[in-house]
Parts: sequence; structure tokens; C-alpha cells
Amino acid sequence: MDRLLVLVRHGQSDWNLKNLFTGWRDPELTEQGVAEATAAGKRLKALDLSFGLAFTSELSRAQNTLKLILGELGQPDLPTIRDLALNERDYGDLSGLNKDDARAKWGEEQVKIWRRSYDVPPPGGESLKDTGARVWPYYIFNILPPVMRGEKVIVAAHGNSLRALIMALEGLTPAEILERELETGVPIVYRLNADTTVAEKKVLKG
Repeated sequence: MDRLLVLVRHGQSDWNLKNLFTGWRDPELTEQGVAEATAAGKRLKALDLSFGLAFTSELSRAQNTLKLILGELGQPDLPTIRDLALNERDYGDLSGLNKDDARAKWGEEQVKIWRRSYDVPPPGGESLKDTGARVWPYYIFNILPPVMRGEKVIVAAHGNSLRALIMALEGLTPAEILERELETGVPIVYRLNADTTVAEKKVLKG
């Protein structure tokens, strides 16, 4: 049985380009982001992959990335589940601010702590640990069961929600996941063992 799970961070958004904290705000993909999502679809097609089920967040940049990928795969009508459990980490009071402006206001060290610590949230927002608290149950109860039944599953989401998911998938520590960066529009293909551990992992770079 092929227990296949593909994770892909959305293509570049307008706010990624402008160096803004995005969180639950809903900017569109840039031209580069559209190109990244289309390229991701082509790479998956080159592996002759097709899917039985898709998951994405409630945010349009992830939804549109998934739509472009599925268009390349010839699966525009694939059953797709949208859930805010897969939304990006909520940056609270930082949302919409330029990262340089935030450093000027709160200091570089404080902003670095908010961005890179595991369990310190920004004002009014979520830490990576908080994000994991909604992602992990969703992964275990919603995403993992169809994968283990042999359905090929694709998840298009966000840097921090996917990092939380990868933490569970790969059994990483808080320190290890903080070192993990996910590129926009680059699919990660996992094949799982019968005990849900990772049997094989491929990162589909251009």
C-alpha cells in the first residue's frame, strides 16, 4: 500500500514580497507565487502523481496555490477540505506590520523571540506551540487516517502550520523544528510506514 502525503507551502504572497507579518490576514499570491504554485504542480505531475483528497486552510493564498497545482495535475474537482486548523500562525498585533518597523518599535531581540521561539507568542497572537495545539489533533484525526487507508493526500497550507505538522510527522523536538525553513511552492513528498513513521521523504525543488 502506498501511504503518500504531500505538503506544500503556498506560493509567494503579496505580503511576503512586502516583508509584512501576514498571519490570518488574506493577501493574494504575487505573479511569482502563481509561477511557484504552477511549477509545483508540474513537478508532481512529472512523478505521475494523482490524489484522492486535498486539505487546505481558510486563507486564499493556500487555496489558490492548491487550485493551481490541481489544475496542472488535471484534477480541478478533487474533493477538498478547508479548515482554519491549517491556517497560518496568528501574529496578533504584528499582523500587517513591516518586519523592519516591528524591530524598530519593539527591538530586534524581542521580535526575534516572537518569530523564532517555540512557546512565546507575540501580543494577541500565537506561538508555534499554540499553532501546533490546533494542527496536531487535526492531522491525527483528519489527515492521517485517509493516508493510512492508502488515499494519496495533498495539503496546501502555510509555513508555520506545516512546520507544526512536520514536527509531528517527523518526530522533531521544539529545537529541531525551529531550524526548519520551508520554501514557498516547494512540495515535500512523504511515504509512510504502517506505524505512521516516515519511510521516505523527497523535497521537489526546481
